Amino acid sequence: MTDSQKIDAFIAKQTKWKGKLQQLRAVFQKTELKEEVKWGKPTYTLDGKLVAAMADFKNHMALWFHQGVFLKDKHKKLINAQEGVTKALRQWRFEEEDEIDSALVLEYINEAIANSKAGKELKKSPKKPVEIPSLLKEALKDDKQLSETFSALSPSCQREYAEYIAEAKQEKTKLSRLEKCIPMIKDKKGLHDKYKNC
Repeated sequence: MTDSQKIDAFIAKQTKWKGKLQQLRAVFQKTELKEEVKWGKPTYTLDGKLVAAMADFKNHMALWFHQGVFLKDKHKKLINAQEGVTKALRQWRFEEEDEIDSALVLEYINEAIANSKAGKELKKSPKKPVEIPSLLKEALKDDKQLSETFSALSPSCQREYAEYIAEAKQEKTKLSRLEKCIPMIKDKKGLHDKYKNC
């Protein structure tokens, strides 16, 4: 199945957002962007770089601009969906009653394309090394298998465990979190694996 066919299927199974997704897709198809599927959603790229994507949610659908921080946003349509978490990504939300102004959407997409061609890109800042809380350090020191499996986890998984334990206010909460985490670490699982689409 081609990406185009996958997007056809994605839109066909929609109930609430079918019309709006078709409208947005028609706008994208007027541009030079390549239509692909990433994370199960229609995504549009230029020379392999992510430019924009469409996504459906329960109460709204959204047009994502991967380097949206560089868009002028003269019409005040864009929001940062996760303030303090997402740096470059911006989202334009549409609710059921919202009309889609195709010309305005095209204006934003064309600006995003121009920015991509100009190389405007917010680079990821390097992550700080993982700070292991003392309780976890002790557990790792006392249990060779735990230490080996923890070391084999990705830095992001290690960070999730370390922060989860460290952010607890009370010592007894830290201990119960540590007890909960130990078998997960030994099973080589990330703290949030059950929420991730692997």
